[in-house]
Order: sequence, then structure tokens, then C-alpha cells
Amino acid sequence: MSQFLSNIEPNIIDDEMVQKAIEEKCPEDLGDLARRESTNWKFVTELQLSFKSILRIDNLWPLENLTKLQLDNNVIEKIEGLQSLVHLVWLDLSFNNIEVIEGLDTLVKLQDLSLYSNRISKIEHMDTLQELQIFSIGKNNLTVLEEVVYLRRLKSLRTLNLSGNPFCNEEHYTLFVVALLPSLVYLDFKLVRDSTVRFLHSLIGKSGSNILQSLCFVALRAGSLQKSGSQKHTTAFVEYLNGSLLFDSLYEEDREAAKLASLPGVEDLLQAYPCWFVSVCENLHNYGLEEYEKREAEVSKFYKRLHEILAVNQEESKRIISDFESRNQRRLDELYQAGSGNLAESERAQGKENIRQLWDALMTLEALVSNDLEELLQDFKRSIDVMASTFTENIQGIYPFPTTFCTFNQCRDLENEHHEKLMRIVIATQEKLDLDPFDESLPDDVQRLFEDKNTIVNIINTSHSIRLRKIDKRESDMLCNIYQW
Repeated sequence: MSQFLSNIEPNIIDDEMVQKAIEEKCPEDLGDLARRESTNWKFVTELQLSFKSILRIDNLWPLENLTKLQLDNNVIEKIEGLQSLVHLVWLDLSFNNIEVIEGLDTLVKLQDLSLYSNRISKIEHMDTLQELQIFSIGKNNLTVLEEVVYLRRLKSLRTLNLSGNPFCNEEHYTLFVVALLPSLVYLDFKLVRDSTVRFLHSLIGKSGSNILQSLCFVALRAGSLQKSGSQKHTTAFVEYLNGSLLFDSLYEEDREAAKLASLPGVEDLLQAYPCWFVSVCENLHNYGLEEYEKREAEVSKFYKRLHEILAVNQEESKRIISDFESRNQRRLDELYQAGSGNLAESERAQGKENIRQLWDALMTLEALVSNDLEELLQDFKRSIDVMASTFTENIQGIYPFPTTFCTFNQCRDLENEHHEKLMRIVIATQEKLDLDPFDESLPDDVQRLFEDKNTIVNIINTSHSIRLRKIDKRESDMLCNIYQW
């Protein structure tokens, strides 16, 4: 039972309680009218019954047009007596003693439901709440993280609060919930970060539409991925640049490229090209991590200086106020001992002057702090602007750099060079087949590609364009991320 039971007798909702709540809700000039005449409950749309020590929900059936109902901070043990409130949009049952989610089947228009701070151990019996957008079930007894799976059936859910439940202490709790509920905008009073979503996409891959298939991977492998730096790569904007990830993505759907590998000379191309391409990506990856560390250091430096300024200001404010209180106490003591009216008037005037001086001192201190903070912010902004612009210029290759530095332009150059060499080999092969159409040195599927010269050229040019677009897309994502940051 709630703490209220120790002092107040539990209540059940009756006509008198409802009538009084309606009257309290009325404007003051309508209060007498509401008391003189019987209120037509059918016209009531909002009702607040908070802090009434209500034990049982009952006698609400006449309020058939109710859209908002507050029953928070009572001692309610069971959700009941709400079946007639079919127009209810907002329901607050927070801070009660409810153990089971039930009795909500007819509330199909409900959009906002709070069950915060109860005794609920299982998420259930909410299938009909398809309009629910906001759901708070924090500070309950939810211990099994998989309970969140149930909420996938609530397609309109955008805001969810689970904070304060035992399962919130589990590792990767946030990642797990966001993976399960990809439509969430707010989780535990915080905006779901784009970086979190991007990290999940990197885990889930292209099967994002069927996220459940990857939940095992998210839950079981997220720890090892974090140790290997995957999450750091995302926050450093260098995901897919370590190893051969980007290069592999260029060819993952290119079937014709695999067929052309049997052409004389192409195998050598396919051995050299990945080596150089991956080397460029690795250098981009390492540079991105270095810049990330610099940005983190700059942010850390900013917050350290911010806390120093505020701490000094706080200490100085305390000193000024403490001095004022000491002087004021001495003056009061002297006044008490003197007992003279003239002295009292003089001391009162002096007290006013001291208060004015205190005000001036504190306002001066505030102005100084404001100037220090403005200067700190301007310095921080300048540093961040320089770091961001340098980062973008470097990865784009806007200015000439030493050959040891690598850019996305170099990735494109390697792709263009590979394309030109491959096209020369294809044209030479086409000319050879024109002279000897019955050459059996090539596999049948490769020979079919060369049945029409325009076809093979178009295939190679299309594949080349797709690969360039993927390189451009990776560069664009990196630039967008640093701009947003």
C-alpha cells in the first residue's frame, strides 16, 4: 500500500467525489451555478482525481465523453471501471499500486498512457491501443528486457519511458530497445540519437525492415563490437572505411564483374586494385579517428573550462553572501541589545544600503561570468569551425596534400583507372572474338556478354557509375555527419 494509507482512509470513487472534482474544474464565476444545478456529466471531457487516496476505480460510467482522466498519486491496485470511457485520449495512472496491465481493451482512442511508478512486472493486454503514441511505464518491476518486444505491435508509439526498471541496468539496454522499436523518437526523456540509429544500421545491414532477425546479433554481439571500436567508428564518422568494407560493397551486387574475371589480364587488375583501394580507405579511417580524438579533446577542454568558470563564480557568490549575512547578523544583535528607536531607524537605513551593495556585487559578478562564458563559447566555436572545415577539406582533397595523405578523390581516381584498363581489355577481347567467333577459350556465359558490343560496354559503364556513386555516397555521408556535428 502507498504511504497515504498510514494517514488517510482509502476511498472509492463516488458521485460526490466526481461532482466536487467537476466543480473545482469550473471557472470561479460558474462555481455557484454548478453547485445549485445538477451537472450534466455527459458534457464533461476532463476529470482530475489526483491525491484522493482512491483505492478502487468505480462510478465513472456516466462520463461517457471523457477524453482526459487523471488518477495519479492514489492507492489504486487494479485497472477497472474504465470500459465505458471509449473516447478517452489521455490517461494518467502513475504513482499507484497497480500490478497488472488490464481493463484497457475498450480505450481504442487512447494516445497517452502513464503507468509510471507502479508494481507492474509484465507488459501485456494492450493489443487494442493502436492509437497509443506516448507510453510511460518507468519505475515498475520490469526485469526481463525481452518484455519490450510486446510493444512492437503498437505501430503509432513514438515516445516511451522505461527508466527506473531493473532491466535498464543491462548492458546495451538502449541499443536493444531502439533496435526493437525503430519508430521511436524519444526514449526515457531523450531524443533517439541519429548516431545510435546509424550504429544499429551498421549492425543490421540491409535487412533493416526485418529487424527482429538481427536482434540476436545486436544483443549478443554488441559487446564485442564495441570493444573492437565499431561504435567509436560511427561517432568518428569513419564506419565502413576500415578494412575492405567499402570496396566489398562496390562489387557485392555486380555479377558481370565476376564473370569478366576470367578474361586475360583482368585477374591481375583485380589483385592490384583492391590493395590500393583498401590502403586509401585505411588511411582515411585512421585520419578520421585522429580527428575524432582531437574533437573529443576540444569538447572536454571546453567543459573543463566551463566548470572552472562556474565553480569560481559560485565560490565568490557564496563568499559575498556569507559576508553580508555575517554583517547583517551583527547589526541585528547590536539593534536588539540597544533597544533604541533612533538607532533602529538608522540601522534599517544602513541595512537597505547593504542590500543594495549586495545586489550590485552579485550583478557585477554575473556580468563578469557572462563575459567569460561568451568568450569561452566564441573560442570554442572558432576551434570547432577550424577543425570541421579542415576535416572536410582533407577528405575531399580540396587542397594539394602529400602523397601519404588519402582522400575520396583518390578512391575515385583508382576506380576510374581500373575502369579504363578493364575497358581496354574488353575491347581487345571483342576484337579478338570478331576475328574468331568460335574461340572456345572463354566460358559460355562470358561469350554471351560479347554477343553485342554495345551491350558489354553499357554493362561495364553502368557498373562503373554505380561504384562511383557508392564512393560519392560514403563521402557525402561523412560530410553531412561532420556538418551536423
